[in-house]
Amino acid sequence: MSSLGGLAAKTFESFKPEGHAANPRQKASLKLAFDQAQKYAESPRGWLLLHGGYGCGKTHLAAAIANAQLARGGEVMFVNAPDLLDHLRDTFGPASEVSYDDMFDRVRNIPMLVIDDLGAESPTQWAQEKFYQIFNHRYNAGLPTVITSNVELERIEPRLRSRLVDMDLVRKILIEAPDFRRADSNEPDLSSLEHHRNQTFESFDARKGEIPPEQQRLLMKAYDEAQDFAKEPNGWIVFTGGHGSGKTHLAAAIANYCNRAGQPVLFVTVSDLLDHLRATFSPDSVVRYDKRFMEVKSAALLVLDDLSIESATPWAREKLMQLVDYRYVATMPTVITTSADKDELDDWMQSRLLDPRLSTICPITAPIYKGGKGAGKRGKGRQGNK
Repeated sequence: MSSLGGLAAKTFESFKPEGHAANPRQKASLKLAFDQAQKYAESPRGWLLLHGGYGCGKTHLAAAIANAQLARGGEVMFVNAPDLLDHLRDTFGPASEVSYDDMFDRVRNIPMLVIDDLGAESPTQWAQEKFYQIFNHRYNAGLPTVITSNVELERIEPRLRSRLVDMDLVRKILIEAPDFRRADSNEPDLSSLEHHRNQTFESFDARKGEIPPEQQRLLMKAYDEAQDFAKEPNGWIVFTGGHGSGKTHLAAAIANYCNRAGQPVLFVTVSDLLDHLRATFSPDSVVRYDKRFMEVKSAALLVLDDLSIESATPWAREKLMQLVDYRYVATMPTVITTSADKDELDDWMQSRLLDPRLSTICPITAPIYKGGKGAGKRGKGRQGNK
């Protein structure tokens, strides 16, 4: 049942800790995961949970641990979570050469067990019960176990989750790197940054002499904050103001600056994002909902344009809250624009967006831009500010 097959080449030597990470945060995340996986392979004790989005390197590191164990003559089982359940079911067939009890006992007691892609299996009651029995046995026995998953722990069956969050036994490593299989592109396919390619810092219109001094001061303060954030994306920056005031232009300028620097960026209008998520439920969709949502949540730099929840459906509101909360807890670099008044945001959303410990708030009070006579601050022409 256990076969590394094509993963035999997935070793620590072939892993590139910085090969597909474009910014310091991602590089640090991958380096930590690499170091911890190596440390675990040298002295397998307790459990190691590698958690992150698709293609971030979880399976490679898990396979590297398994290959290191085999190289030392150790006994290890590496198996994909859905495949494990299929193997167990197959033992009930008349052609099976091994009994269910023998196989189940081997899985529970193998000196090292590596379960790849936990959460990808169909969450039937039988599947949940089998995994709980396996993990509970290994938990009580303290047997070395490596698990990879891209599923939020809140979605894991509660009894199993209680084992995975035990800090006395489990070391959880969050990998924030993007999908290395898309390493040739800094921009995910759902990003609309291409439509804003002309909205840069150089093309921003300062509207000097066109608007009152206080409005111009706030506009330029937002401009300066945006430039600082682009040079070192850290925490959140939130642009508030009316339609056409320059919020989207500054958000796009940040995204374009980072994209040119080789950093992965996801720029998406909130309404388009919700449409993308809904589309994954279509029978014709080639992208699963959980993959799409994880792609957004784990984006190295996420730009959410035109955030509004006032008229959102309960489903849309829930998705936005999950997205915002995920990035808030993880303190992941995020740019948000909103024309919503403060009283249009519920208390929970305000507590996230307006938290001064994480967010730089940039209110823009300038009226709608109509292509006035102001010159760009750094003077390379003008594009309409949105």
